[in-house]
Amino acid sequence: MTAVREALPENRYGRSADQRADRKLKIIGAVLGAVLLGVVGWIGYGYVTGQGLSAEMIKFKVVSDQKVQVHLEVRKDAGAKGYCTLRALSEDSAEVARKDFRFDGGTERIDDILTLRTTSRATAVELLGCTDDGGASS
Repeated sequence: MTAVREALPENRYGRSADQRADRKLKIIGAVLGAVLLGVVGWIGYGYVTGQGLSAEMIKFKVVSDQKVQVHLEVRKDAGAKGYCTLRALSEDSAEVARKDFRFDGGTERIDDILTLRTTSRATAVELLGCTDDGGASS
C-alpha cells in the first residue's frame, strides 16, 4: 500500500523568502520611481519658469533686391532689455545681411515689422537667437 502525505514538508516548497524579497523590490522601485518623478518635475518647473525671453519670426517678405521685411514677435519680462539677431540668406545660402534689433520698454510682448538691408536678393531669413542684457539666451 502506498503512503499518502497530507501536508507538504515545511520550507521545501514555500515562498516566504521570495515574497519578502519581492516586497522589498516593490518598495525600492516605488521609492526610486517617486524620486525620479520629483527630479523630472523639478527640472521641468525650472525650465518653464526660467524662460524669461522667447522670440519667434512669424514671417518675412522680400521687398526688393536690397530689402527684406521681417515680422518678429518677442515675449519677455516687463522690464527686460536685450537684442535679437536676424540674418538673411541668398539662394546659394550665402549671408547677405545680419542685424541685431534692440528691444526694451515696459511691455511683455513686442510684435514688430523690421527691415533688413541686404547686399543682394535674399531668399530666406533666420532668427539666430535673442539675448537679454542679463545674459540669458533663447
